[in-house]
Amino acid sequence: MAEAGTPPKTPRPRGARKSRSSPAAAAPAPVKELHLDDPKYYLNRELSLLEFQERVLNEARDGRNRLLERVKFLSIVCSNIDEFFMVRVAVLKQKMAAGSTDLSIDGRTTAEQLSAVHMRVEQLVEGLYECFRRQLLPGLARHDIHIVDYSTLNDRERSAVDGYYTDTIFPVLTPLAFDPGRPFPHISNLSLNLAIVLNGDGERKHFARVKVPQQLPQLVAVPAAKGKTRPVLKFVWIEQVIAHNLESLFPGMQIVEAHPFHVTRDAEVAIKELESDDLLESVEEAVWRRRFRKPVRLVTADAITPAVLRILIENLKVNPADVFPVNGPIDLGRLRTFPNVDRPRLKDAPFDPFSPPDLSMQAEEDIFAVIRRGDRLLHHPFQSFQPVIDLLRKAAHDPDVLAIKMTLYRVGLNSPIVKALLEAIENGKQVAVLLELKARFDEESNIEWARALEREGVHVVYGLLGLKVHSKIALIVRRERDGIRRYVHLGTGNYNPATARGYTDLSLFTADPEIGADATDLFNYLTGYSRKSDFRRLMVAPLTLRRQMLALIRREIALGASGRIIFKMNALEDKEMIQLLYVASQAGVRIDLIVRGLCCLRPGIPGVSQNIVVRSIVGRFLEHSRIFYFGNGGNNEEDEVYIGSADMMPRNLDRRVELMIPVISRKIVRHLRDTILEKYLLDDHKVRIGKADGSYEISKTGSEDAQAWFMAHRADTGE
Repeated sequence: MAEAGTPPKTPRPRGARKSRSSPAAAAPAPVKELHLDDPKYYLNRELSLLEFQERVLNEARDGRNRLLERVKFLSIVCSNIDEFFMVRVAVLKQKMAAGSTDLSIDGRTTAEQLSAVHMRVEQLVEGLYECFRRQLLPGLARHDIHIVDYSTLNDRERSAVDGYYTDTIFPVLTPLAFDPGRPFPHISNLSLNLAIVLNGDGERKHFARVKVPQQLPQLVAVPAAKGKTRPVLKFVWIEQVIAHNLESLFPGMQIVEAHPFHVTRDAEVAIKELESDDLLESVEEAVWRRRFRKPVRLVTADAITPAVLRILIENLKVNPADVFPVNGPIDLGRLRTFPNVDRPRLKDAPFDPFSPPDLSMQAEEDIFAVIRRGDRLLHHPFQSFQPVIDLLRKAAHDPDVLAIKMTLYRVGLNSPIVKALLEAIENGKQVAVLLELKARFDEESNIEWARALEREGVHVVYGLLGLKVHSKIALIVRRERDGIRRYVHLGTGNYNPATARGYTDLSLFTADPEIGADATDLFNYLTGYSRKSDFRRLMVAPLTLRRQMLALIRREIALGASGRIIFKMNALEDKEMIQLLYVASQAGVRIDLIVRGLCCLRPGIPGVSQNIVVRSIVGRFLEHSRIFYFGNGGNNEEDEVYIGSADMMPRNLDRRVELMIPVISRKIVRHLRDTILEKYLLDDHKVRIGKADGSYEISKTGSEDAQAWFMAHRADTGE
């Protein structure tokens, strides 16, 4: 791994502009040698992920946010913790079971990581329920919105709620008994259930389970009294309604006790690609197997009796250390579907993105002519994702378009992107799609899309052996007067219009011949047999991206105090990258890292990372764009910006097909540098500043909100 000191001179990446300054002439002074392999210089990946959940929870605590948005943030934390257990804790448990002796980047054993994770989750959950009880419930009550216990309802309210139970809830329920003739029922992942103890004629007690239906509203509305001009809105949790009406499910039996519980299962299923004859069938089987994976967490009410808890632990085969009792409603993630109450002042104002008129299908000028005239950049969700859809729809119907090639990772339901591809096939275009079946939690949807595309004659490739294809690129091949021309769209996010409304991402449209030629080479690599190992402009993982990114950082190191690096990404975990950033800091390079989630780099360590500032921005939209800026000597006509799909993690650099593309247009470079990145760096409202111990400091008084600025200036495309 890299050591501190002057690094060896490395060749500049292909496609990068040459610096006017001489790296050799600007070599930094020698610095004290440090052993950067020492675990003390790194933060734990899992704990850093949980620290991100703390930052999201702080949005629920933040009184500057509108009340129902705070409720939403609370629910997001709960859902994220579920996913954390399904994936990250599951991986740690698999390593424990396999007897792994690997240490984490910060030198912890697997057992030590699991212990630290459990302790941190307990703190998070305690803070989450405290926020719910002490801030959100009273805040809702002040606006005449009440979430109450069933036991507090008056006779009129109880009669109305029980009527709803009889008409709507009861027909859906299926009681499942557990006795010598009936095995313990399967408890599905993320389900909410009631564990019920009953008494019959004899002294022997019986056990049963009832699953709370997820398809019904989780908060049951209590009808308001008539005649109120501003009715008081009152809700009760569905499991309480069921628990107080269990006699209807078990007539003639005495209900002794009933306790809600929630199960999280291991969702990290390995797909044995080398042993597979058909990857689609293998992924389908893996998705089916996931339903029966071991539980990794059991959440119960803290009032559960020891006898009932013992039944659950023994039959679910849960480690007692994985039981998390809570003081309050189980699975507050259900608040994400909070009823659509008529309190507009408690929600963020509706937001309509800007759609550039010249990039729509209704524009007078052909969209291909617009892109030929110059590269275009869109910043989602502030600028609409519709032009991406319109480009593909135009390509599907344009008689001069010969072929469309795309990578698809997560496309969502009722995808207009897939519809455009199907229309292209109907119109005689050649269509090839690399559809990644192994996109976690989207496997079933992608399997269905793969089959639908294949039925219509689309050439569908499921992925590469041993690699996930995470890149987001579309190539359109068009016949024009002066020959064949290639148009390319590259994004930092998925081809999913739904997430494009909630995630910040970038879309670049270009007709640059070298990028087009690279895109052709890339698709040949993805769909055929190709040993292509170098590209003109694109940086491609796992082939060239790591090497070229390291070379760009080394170039900044060689410039010493004139060096400048700004990285915006979702995660920073790769040890080699972190070490080289430490070397850059020691050489005097000024480094700003805008990292949404996990960050294993420790900023602000004297002599190691004192020139590195880590920021995390948590706001209305999920920060998802990846931007990599290199100052290249401080000359504003020589600096470089790359955008793409990759975070700085081993999986992205070594085990996925990822793309990074250089921004060629100087106008767009300036826009990314002076507007987008600058606004993020000026944010003092939603920003958290990372500290060397892994915690983050919150800005309490600032008013510079980058996302709010982008919403107000959504028509600013940098053109």
